[in-house]
Amino acid sequence: MSQLLIRAGILILVGLATWLVAWLGRRFVEMQRQHALAALPPDIISNAGSAEIFSNPARVRILAFSSADCSQCHQLQAPALERVMQAYGDKVTLLDVDAPNEPELTERYRVLTIPTTVVLDAAGHACAVNYGFANTQKLLAQVDEALCV
Repeated sequence: MSQLLIRAGILILVGLATWLVAWLGRRFVEMQRQHALAALPPDIISNAGSAEIFSNPARVRILAFSSADCSQCHQLQAPALERVMQAYGDKVTLLDVDAPNEPELTERYRVLTIPTTVVLDAAGHACAVNYGFANTQKLLAQVDEALCV
């Protein structure tokens, strides 16, 4: 009987420890997201292509953080972003950001993983931050919300 109680106690402790780690991880990600959403709009972007996109009169901008060796970025996120661009035409501008080569933007938007997408409104304020893959429906809803603001 005591062996059973010890095993049950260990199982409960492992379960509680797992729950605590998951809860702390979610809390950390949410805090990072809140900091990213509060970030000031970028004034000067280091590469010339970015400067052109930020001077474009599009109402919504999507920053797509990726890297050359990110297969999920190219196989999943890029097609979803392409569908969003087709749906909205010139109302949305897409900026592909090479995360390792853009440390200022990566830090500003608290990029934790790639792919990461940030939806900016017309004033350049972040409306949504997606860590990891964001599907087309999610991005369309976020762009809709940014257009209505």
